[in-house]
Amino acid sequence: MKYVEEFNDPDLARRLLDDIHATATRPWALMEVCGGQTHSIIRHGIDQLLPEKVELIHGPGCPVCVTPLEVIDKALEIASRPEVVFCSFGDMLRVPGTGRDLFRVKGEGGDVRVVYSPLDALELARRNPDRQVVFFAIGFETTAPANAMAVHQARRLGLDNFSLLVSHVRVPPAVEAIMTAPACRVQGFLAAGHVCSVMGMAEYPGLAERFRVPMVVTGFEPLDILEGIRRAVRQLERGEHRVENAYPRAVREEGNPAAVRMIEEVFEVCDRSWRGIGRIPASGWRLSDAFRAYDAEHRFDVAGIRTEEPAECRSGEVLQGLIKPTECAAFGTTCTPRTPLGATMVSSEGACAAYYLYRRMNTPQDGGAAQEVTPVG
Repeated sequence: MKYVEEFNDPDLARRLLDDIHATATRPWALMEVCGGQTHSIIRHGIDQLLPEKVELIHGPGCPVCVTPLEVIDKALEIASRPEVVFCSFGDMLRVPGTGRDLFRVKGEGGDVRVVYSPLDALELARRNPDRQVVFFAIGFETTAPANAMAVHQARRLGLDNFSLLVSHVRVPPAVEAIMTAPACRVQGFLAAGHVCSVMGMAEYPGLAERFRVPMVVTGFEPLDILEGIRRAVRQLERGEHRVENAYPRAVREEGNPAAVRMIEEVFEVCDRSWRGIGRIPASGWRLSDAFRAYDAEHRFDVAGIRTEEPAECRSGEVLQGLIKPTECAAFGTTCTPRTPLGATMVSSEGACAAYYLYRRMNTPQDGGAAQEVTPVG
């Protein structure tokens, strides 16, 4: 089987690290946009192996984490209704809303089900014509094609008991928001390879030129990430700001045209709020007018729900790269995977979850006693 061990070779990793150490002569700050990359970095201790001059800043690349609180509350309201079968990926069930989460709704009798594809939810709707089946459609550009296909199929099959609660977000506008923020320290980006595998790379050269930052499309294995860092540092040292594809086995310049066409048929660009960050213009998708009948927000009349983020949770600062998770006083104490204050602690791509899993020191463990855990790397 290909691509299981090839990108975990320790000898190649050492050579890439030696190259990065030899190349970096000045302090540089790079942001990895994807939460999957963040987990790989922390799990393998990549940031601890880099020269002190090279800092990795964790960006808002976790789709669960950036789903705003008011959308979670809309999901909880819909899922509580007796006529609804509410379907979601598993990592959304523990994300806290105002006072409860989807697990609590399920425990209180709501029909909440974990599925592995929106097409699974579509099949539930086909088999249960007397129930309203709602799929929680969140994510970046990566998950949008499958969600668009589900709605497209629902209309083709004439299913009027299927709908999506949509909270899709787009990466390029988020990059622009990060770079125009007053406290921004980012000097280069590791762009998310899976996003570019769908959308291609066309939106990135303009951003690289405008903000004069290198952008390297990067994969998720240790060697992928080290190669992305190596290329970004090399550009910075040379005063360059280009888009490079360091993930050619998965990413083509044009992306996946068929997937893009499906997205453009079903969705339209809109402004979108990001949890802990705020509203970013043109940073999301919603169902287009032709498919608005499948919009659960309108079908169940929950568009008016508005909430405020809890002040004690600093996940917004984590998502913007302003602080590391361990700089939050609640990390590992009042905020743990069992008692999360924010989505970054329970999402499988959340930065706080990564630090808790792989790099917590002297934090209270289950049972109350403190236990020292040696970080990986």
